[in-house]
Amino acid sequence: MTPRWILPILAALMAGMSVSAQAATIQITMDNLVISPAEATAKVGDTIDWINKDIFAHTATARNGDWDIAMPPKKTVTSVLKKAGTIEYYCRFHPNMKAKLTVAP
Repeated sequence: MTPRWILPILAALMAGMSVSAQAATIQITMDNLVISPAEATAKVGDTIDWINKDIFAHTATARNGDWDIAMPPKKTVTSVLKKAGTIEYYCRFHPNMKAKLTVAP
């Protein structure tokens, strides 16, 4: 027979394991033909708000081909990070706009 005190302890341990980490939202802005921040960090599952404050369309195009986000002028586009790694990206329309995103597992 199991002592009565073991069941509440097991229940408390199981409840603690079911709590998951909250995903973050990271904002990356295109303004005056500059990506800010130029280097950002995030985790898999985090959301990126790509904010285009310019009157021009921009993209966030990963050099490794992982993603190609199109941003109309004065709009915000959202994406969720699905893969870890360090990704250099740029704007296809304005190749001098470059940045780096490091995604942890």
